[in-house]
Amino acid sequence: MAEVIRMPLLSDTMTEGKIVKWNKKVGDPVKSDDSLADVETDKATMEVIGYADGTLLYIGINEGEAAKVNDIIAIVGAPGEDIQPYLANASVATPAAIPSAQSTPAPPAPASAAPSVTPEQLGVTVIRMPLLSDTMTSGKIVQWNKKVGDIIKSDDNLADVETDKATMEVIGYTDGTLLYIGIQEGESAKINDVIAIIGKPGTDISALLPGINSSAAPIAASQPVSTPQAQTTNTPAVAANHTTNSSDNRLKASPLAKLLAKEKGIDLNQIAGSGDGGRITKKDVDEFKDSASALSAAVPVAKNTAFGVEGYSDTQLTSMRKTIARRLGESMFTAPHFYLTMEINMDNAMKARAQMNEFSPTKISFQDMLIKASALSLKKHPAVNSSWMGDFIRTYDHVHIGSAIALPEGLIVPVLRFADHKSLSEIAAESKELYDKARNKKIQPSDFTGNTFTISNLGMMDIDEFTAIINPPDSCILAVGKIKEIVVKKGEGFTTTNVMKLTLSCDHRSVDGAVGASFLQTLKKYMENPLAMLL
Repeated sequence: MAEVIRMPLLSDTMTEGKIVKWNKKVGDPVKSDDSLADVETDKATMEVIGYADGTLLYIGINEGEAAKVNDIIAIVGAPGEDIQPYLANASVATPAAIPSAQSTPAPPAPASAAPSVTPEQLGVTVIRMPLLSDTMTSGKIVQWNKKVGDIIKSDDNLADVETDKATMEVIGYTDGTLLYIGIQEGESAKINDVIAIIGKPGTDISALLPGINSSAAPIAASQPVSTPQAQTTNTPAVAANHTTNSSDNRLKASPLAKLLAKEKGIDLNQIAGSGDGGRITKKDVDEFKDSASALSAAVPVAKNTAFGVEGYSDTQLTSMRKTIARRLGESMFTAPHFYLTMEINMDNAMKARAQMNEFSPTKISFQDMLIKASALSLKKHPAVNSSWMGDFIRTYDHVHIGSAIALPEGLIVPVLRFADHKSLSEIAAESKELYDKARNKKIQPSDFTGNTFTISNLGMMDIDEFTAIINPPDSCILAVGKIKEIVVKKGEGFTTTNVMKLTLSCDHRSVDGAVGASFLQTLKKYMENPLAMLL
């Protein structure tokens, strides 16, 4: 069965997207994680992923032309498959090009493998688990923000999904009624598995369900909503599971507020919202958390501390923690690591930072200075700015620095792009924004992918020095320790100075020892002479 690819909503203010470039042509085989096209939105140029395996049968928008959100831009299916039924039901402008059928079409799939009806015949939209990060293989439904029978708008957040990198929103990109939920909260779905169906109220989708997701049986079919009136009055079938969520008394809260409240174990019904119409915001949850914490501190929870009694607790792995274990395990036992440690004097850097922060609109940190110094050093030592690709080494012309931060769920690496071209104040402002987005679960895949070099800093946690595991696909990672005051001999006497230890972990397949050492020497010069970074 063919998959219709529509123009996705790639930013919160996007109304249409312009096709900058098609990365596939009609007749090309397509994998579910392939980038079909580069699309220019009102904020950035981004990739459109098809989330489907097959052959590209149709391109509906030419390069340089724009399509509205939810317009059909491509169709992926079996070679020779008839796509006219999909186009006949599409509410889009006249397509830019409708390719003819393949000259040597492959035999159609056996009738037994095909569903009895298609989504297009029923006029419904199938929502599948999207690829929300470059390493994601499945996503866990943290929370459904809609229930069966709810009216859906194209920009509504249907569910919050936990990936291997962050918790993110799934947008439906279509208007209608939520007819079906295929994955329960707390359970996971593989990429491209069906998680929901949206269509007209009362649509019978029972004949569609067996064929749309053969990899797993549906978890829960929807109860058809017979009429639009049934939605507003809550039919018994729907109200049985959602007695407090009618359209009139539905709890109003932002998706982030809901997620934070769930993580903290806070009942949103106890919070008075300060937003429009009493909508509960993140600020409301944070303030409630503070008062709740004070109350819990006054009434401590009893724990079993009896001597001689054994005990333990199990913590379920998050998707992020599972991926950290898998990817770093692969890195450690696949890439032959070696380590280079260097001590640098931080006296000048400390003085320069204090002077720059008198004028910088955003406070500059030592991490920001390291990002800038590393970016400039990578331009002089491009072999360090590389990736081992198996049969060849890829050396990057651009410099994208990953800056690792720790979250309760695990480690995430926001990426500062083209760091060598940015001033220290620009790096400080952008890094602060990225860190805030990561902590508030607003970070997007484009914010934490594409790194060519990574920095991991534990100096603020009083660590003198450490070695870090290389963050794929990088060839190197820089581990940063704390700034430490030491006593040194000066002339006939003694004085104090401030030093910091850096350890560079290198993949010996792509970076030799002398190359890594030369890079550290250049980095040392920049950090010990910060004015050189301003030239």
